[in-house]
Amino acid sequence: MPGRRFVIAVPFAWLTLFFLLPFLILLYISFVDMGDGIDPFRPLWDATTGVLHLKYENYWSIFKAEWDGPLFRTLYVEAYVRSLLYASVTATLCLLIGYPFAYFIARSPAAVRPALLLMVMLPFWTSFLLRVYAWKGILADAGVVNRLLMALGLTSEPLPLLYTNVSMLVGMTYVYLPFMVLPLYATLVKLDWRLLEAAYDLGATPWRAFWLVTVPLSKAGIIAGFMLVFIPSVGEFVIPSLLGGPENLMIGRVVWDEMFTANNWPRAAALAVVMIGLIVVPLSLYYRYSGERAAAGAH
Repeated sequence: MPGRRFVIAVPFAWLTLFFLLPFLILLYISFVDMGDGIDPFRPLWDATTGVLHLKYENYWSIFKAEWDGPLFRTLYVEAYVRSLLYASVTATLCLLIGYPFAYFIARSPAAVRPALLLMVMLPFWTSFLLRVYAWKGILADAGVVNRLLMALGLTSEPLPLLYTNVSMLVGMTYVYLPFMVLPLYATLVKLDWRLLEAAYDLGATPWRAFWLVTVPLSKAGIIAGFMLVFIPSVGEFVIPSLLGGPENLMIGRVVWDEMFTANNWPRAAALAVVMIGLIVVPLSLYYRYSGERAAAGAH
């Protein structure tokens, strides 16, 4: 039917225009040899000689600093590993903090839920940068936390809270927490709570019923929330720059430096392509595996 085809075509057109096309441009730039020039869109195909010039070194240099050097001992690999680590920790913290929030909202009376959801989404009404800068004021040497600790006599001098791993994780967890709460709530609010009552009747303790009934049934929300937090956290640039220290160099800052400081657009594009691959390939394999399991279970 025309209406159905139109509804299906709209998201595909959106993804093609705003994801596939920019990705193809990025992929093109990643193979360009700029030489001494400044044009990152130099043609790859030499019409005179009929030779295709692809500079694979843009990718090879990510994993090996020198031709005879050790493999995977580069600044870029360290930035990738650090980004994946911080993104995993951020997503885990958001899950541990966000699950009780989502569970509480889902179990609240229906008349109260809109107000509670509004409180979760309220930070989105404020600028992203303002929220991050607010944490600089909270965690600074003369900030709210240190003044409170010194007023309570818990410390005699300010603690170095800002520009550390802790301050960066606090900022990332705070910013991305709503992205975990909302999909978890959407899953938990549809849960049939009579299943918990049945588990209690069968002798299960509240914790055992929660672990064996609630958590498995909310698996879709957990995965969706984890991905919504993990994916943007990998390429996060603003929060590590404002709250992290020099040792918290993540791949987003490396891409920025390569593109705007070193003016090496091809290598920056190659770094971005590899980062996208690190995210998309495992996700594709997971969803394919999940789809095969679901199909096998249906049969």
